[in-house]
Amino acid sequence: MLNPGTVISINSEVKATLETLARAGSTTQRVARRCRVILLAAQGTPNRVIARQVGVSRPTVLSVRSAFAQGGVSALRHDPVRQRSRRKLRPALEKQLIETTLHTPPPHATHWSTRTLARQLGVSHMSVHRAWQRYDLQPHRVEKFKLSNDPQFETKVRDVVGLYLNPPDRALVLCVDEKSQIQALDRTAPILPLRPGLPERQTHDYIRHGTTTLFAAFNILTGKVIGQCLPRHRGREFVLFLRQLEQAVPPDLEVHLILDNYSTHKCPPVQRWLKPPKRQRFHFHFTPTSSSWLNQVERWFAEITRQPIRRGTFHSVKELETTIYQYLAAWNQTARPFVWVATADIILDKVRRCKELNVTEH
Repeated sequence: MLNPGTVISINSEVKATLETLARAGSTTQRVARRCRVILLAAQGTPNRVIARQVGVSRPTVLSVRSAFAQGGVSALRHDPVRQRSRRKLRPALEKQLIETTLHTPPPHATHWSTRTLARQLGVSHMSVHRAWQRYDLQPHRVEKFKLSNDPQFETKVRDVVGLYLNPPDRALVLCVDEKSQIQALDRTAPILPLRPGLPERQTHDYIRHGTTTLFAAFNILTGKVIGQCLPRHRGREFVLFLRQLEQAVPPDLEVHLILDNYSTHKCPPVQRWLKPPKRQRFHFHFTPTSSSWLNQVERWFAEITRQPIRRGTFHSVKELETTIYQYLAAWNQTARPFVWVATADIILDKVRRCKELNVTEH
């Protein structure tokens, strides 16, 4: 090992390289400090003085000098790979850890954390973390589900999915629903804009300026959306939207509407509007109860909520509706359909397995 008190001898080329690295903006601070250590050592500066000037410890100075003596400038650019040994849990203890995670709830809590379980079993929290990774356990996560009790569940699923995967010729398939009670919210203080290192900031409290309801029909083939904002979401408003659809779609096409079981979609004004023979080309297809995920317009509602509505600030309902219509126009200019790939058999099999699992767990 190089004597720490010895002056390091470097030629002009190496010195120029070290000085360039120490000044370059692309050089990491760690490498720049190492270069300054060697430059000072080449001037005969004592190790303790080097440590004080560069802002590192004396052992670090000794380590840098030793590395440079063995590998030159290239040794200053790379960190040595350190092999860290990890203690493996005994099989019996690992089994106890997994069994406790799966079957024993913690006291005064709903789920284990790495640290609470580590204290319970007398191991390190990293040991718990690695065991959970090996067995793909995530106690902090929870997924929610709802099983439909619709007696016609299978029939309705096959009907709707059949329209998605094999739409009829000379017909439009539209997914229809309403997004109700969209609030025109105004913040109580001006929004602080996005800055480097800081996200956009807005007050948690707000002023309500009223609500609107967006009726929307999503075309499964083109992805285009027909939308209308109305003050309420009763049967008469839904009929107004149906009249807009009637005017918007070509008169020579059959129209298949996929809807949920909300009472507005089945009320007497709607039934009177559908009464034959005037509107025989309109066909309603209802999703099973508690199965809104089967209606593709819900996926589009998630897009409009995420982009212009959730973080939006609106001083009136009119301003909110203007924003919605502007988003509709922009969406339809570059519309794209959602790709539906799940067959009815795949969906029914998943639901069946979920029900069997639910029965087994209870």
